[in-house]
Amino acid sequence: MATRLGFPRERRLRKRRQFLAVQGGGRRLGGTNFLFFAHPRHDAADSAVPLGARFGITVTRKVGNAVIRNRIKRMVREGCRHAAGLFPSKLDVVIVARSSAATAATSDVVAELADLARRLGSRSTR
Repeated sequence: MATRLGFPRERRLRKRRQFLAVQGGGRRLGGTNFLFFAHPRHDAADSAVPLGARFGITVTRKVGNAVIRNRIKRMVREGCRHAAGLFPSKLDVVIVARSSAATAATSDVVAELADLARRLGSRSTR
């Protein structure tokens, strides 16, 4: 049987209140093409949701037209899928695209997410 390589619903932030909670109470980290907000998830202990980082993606209309915004979201989802194991578990991450993300390559996005995971891991051990 083939391995499913999708981005499952359990690994995504889907509600506005989830996004606002992470952006309002989380750590803010800047990258080249993205702005990251990370916040520990408190409901992970009592829920049936598998532990692991959850991701939310925001791309505003300032970045480009619908085609460009959807391309950026696809690249970020792919990067999150590849780098999900590098992030600390029980963490919610909101990724906000900057205008420079419109010209970024997928490899750049994956590298930036891996760098973010490394930075978050080093901060959680301090």
